[in-house]
Amino acid sequence: MLQPQKSREQSTVNTCLVSGRGSGAPSALERHRQAEHYDGRSDAVDFDEAWNILRSSLHEIHSKNASQLSFEELYRHAYKLVLKKKGELLYQKVKDFEEDWLAQTVQPQVLASISPTILCLETEAATIAATVNEKRADGEKLLRSLKGAWEDHNLCMNMITDVLMYMERVYCKDFRKPSIFTASMGQFRDCVLRSPIQSDHDRRTTIGKLVTAVILYQIHMDREGDIIDKALLKSCVYMLEGLFESEEEDESTRLYLTSFEEDFLLASRAFYSTEGSRLLLDADAGTFCRHARKRADEERDRCRSTLSPLTLPKIKAVIEEELIRRHLGDVIALENSGVRYMLDNDLVDELEMIYDLSARVDSDKVELRKAVQGRIKQLGTDVNHAASNVGMSGVVKQALPKPEITNAETGETEPQVKALDKPVNQQTAAAIQWVDDVLRLKQKYDLVLLQAFQGDQILQTAITRSFSDFINELDRSSEYLSLFFDDHMRKGIKGKTENEVDVLIEQGILLLGYIQDKDMFERYYKKHLSKRLLMKRSISMDAERQMISKMKLAVGNAFTTRIEKMFLDMNTSADLTSSYKQYVNSLGDPDPRRVELDVSVLTSTVWPVETLMTSTKEGESRSACIFPAGIERVKHGFQKFYLGKHSGRQLTWQAKLGTAEVRGFFPECKGQKKTRDLTVSTHGMLILLLFNDMGKDDTITCEEIQARTNIPMNDLFRNLQSLSVAPKTRILRKTPMSKDVKLSDRFSFNESYYNPAQKIKVLLVTSGNQVEGLEERSETERKNDDERQGVIDAALVRIMKQRKELAHQKLIAEVIGQLNTRFSPDIPMVKKRIESLIEREYLERLEKEPASYRYLA
Repeated sequence: MLQPQKSREQSTVNTCLVSGRGSGAPSALERHRQAEHYDGRSDAVDFDEAWNILRSSLHEIHSKNASQLSFEELYRHAYKLVLKKKGELLYQKVKDFEEDWLAQTVQPQVLASISPTILCLETEAATIAATVNEKRADGEKLLRSLKGAWEDHNLCMNMITDVLMYMERVYCKDFRKPSIFTASMGQFRDCVLRSPIQSDHDRRTTIGKLVTAVILYQIHMDREGDIIDKALLKSCVYMLEGLFESEEEDESTRLYLTSFEEDFLLASRAFYSTEGSRLLLDADAGTFCRHARKRADEERDRCRSTLSPLTLPKIKAVIEEELIRRHLGDVIALENSGVRYMLDNDLVDELEMIYDLSARVDSDKVELRKAVQGRIKQLGTDVNHAASNVGMSGVVKQALPKPEITNAETGETEPQVKALDKPVNQQTAAAIQWVDDVLRLKQKYDLVLLQAFQGDQILQTAITRSFSDFINELDRSSEYLSLFFDDHMRKGIKGKTENEVDVLIEQGILLLGYIQDKDMFERYYKKHLSKRLLMKRSISMDAERQMISKMKLAVGNAFTTRIEKMFLDMNTSADLTSSYKQYVNSLGDPDPRRVELDVSVLTSTVWPVETLMTSTKEGESRSACIFPAGIERVKHGFQKFYLGKHSGRQLTWQAKLGTAEVRGFFPECKGQKKTRDLTVSTHGMLILLLFNDMGKDDTITCEEIQARTNIPMNDLFRNLQSLSVAPKTRILRKTPMSKDVKLSDRFSFNESYYNPAQKIKVLLVTSGNQVEGLEERSETERKNDDERQGVIDAALVRIMKQRKELAHQKLIAEVIGQLNTRFSPDIPMVKKRIESLIEREYLERLEKEPASYRYLA
């Protein structure tokens, strides 16, 4: 009855002995349970006999002859020994067997695969000459031998563990012993990997160290572009990951971490340090960046496919330190390929790579930020110098006026001659060009920020600060930006679509955001806007209003309040002019020679009237011009009409700001038509009307004209230049004929003046908005400083009224904080305003530390 059962046992065990650790079929587990029900206490157990059977079976398993073994029989022998309290002896016997097997069988096989060509890899000796291919082949031979030994040992120990399962469950658990599998892994470590090798150089090393050296050499070959067996390396790495320094099997004591990874990181550090220095000498910045990114990707892939993912952050840190961080500053600064070269040549891809490398090693991108800022400031300084070096002098040399002639048939204005070669026009063109250059520079770096720097906020802040710095280094930036707007509002937006105009305005408003002294810009913008409005030079009032709306959004309501009132005055004046014409018509005046009047009534506190009038020395009075009786009658009639509606107000006539349309009769001109319609300034009208009462050959001096009209001298000179010197508008004859006008020069009416056009517009030299001369600039700055004093006073009073008492430093800080959106207050000026308020008894100084002030109600 026993024999058939034994046959059945033998026939069923064969399949589970090759299944691997813990992978026996369910039928085998059932037999485990059946065997445990066996009561062997009544049977005497001969340990030696049982052990001999087990030892023989272990030998067969290691010799790969396990197919004829009976699992249940072997399990029962081990079970009986453990049941009879022989578990400790059995445990030790198995360990001894495994140690002998590893030392006498496995170790010699592995040692036999070691050749002299690879011993030098660990010993760093170079006495044995060998090619790369020889070292690779011999290294792979060792790794394959070790791989086979390790896999065989794993397979056999899985099968042996199944046989000794009861011992593991009872003896090992009760006595807190490592499992026989764990113990045997430690034996493989000690008997194989830590087995010493006697080299030719009388130095003792171990198989494990040599394996590490071989793997490192294989990785080095891979880095150099040679072909290696990555699957073989992965198997050996898997072995190192499965072995521990001790039987406790703590994760931090894996041999991969303790015996391999540290050497791998050291070798990698040396490799990349050397490679980085070599690349810096041999390659350009773009090549360096591409190679660094390629290396980072290679190490990532190597950790995922060949080594352990645990190594990825560590090797990443090595690359970032040795290959990137150590050389990044030098790469960025490379003269003919670094960041400056990339920026100048729009190498967006290279810039994106160098940004990526910078972001890896420096969250603040210090080196890249410095390079970008430095280049922007240098380019900005060049733009500033180009604009400043265009003929700027204390006395601005005026250009002769170039008339605009209106074709009688088409009604279109025809510009005759360009005057950009004249000093004033050169300066104005340079101012507009400055804004264009800054905008192009801004667009370029906006694109770089978006495409190369991924919209990085740190770099965006750096770029913004750089633009702000160089823009504010130019003391005329406010004036230039206002002239840019003025040029486009007068002619630049002609023919542009609504979207193009919108983009243009937004670009200009963007630059306005960089300007610190926005109060100075407001002063210039009001000055230039006033001429556009009064002289009807603006192409589109819708564009003007759109500009104001965008300014309001960008810098606040307070900035645009007075500008908006200028538009309100113009609208009110149009209604007032219409009402006045209706009023005159209602009087029934039949005079066909009555002068028609269009009036613009300007609020003196809103409009920059002083900047539009002829500048005079301090204390010099400005007398009103002397108008002919007919003009005076019209003036008086309107003044009566206006004051009847607005009693208590005062009107001051500003002749310089007006224009007049007069009809001239030239009896000796060639052609059938003897009359021409002339558009001149109000001062020009006063000059021409003087000649109505003079004979054909009568002359009058400049000094006499001034006495009879009371036109300010500078304005008189400019008007006489326009009427007698400009080639196309010589309505008067000048004696002697010269470009300059002197008080003694004599003038007469040119009865033979001819121009093919019917309507002629006589332009003054300064009829357009232009760059201020040094004297004008100084006067503008003085007035702006005067206005700032009032603004600072108001801020001081407002703060102290709320705080009652405040320390000096805190008061200064709060004033600057409140006003820096409008201008950057000068600290000495703030201190002077505090002293002024103390003198005027708005504040008092407190006798305590730190220095403080009290508000006096």
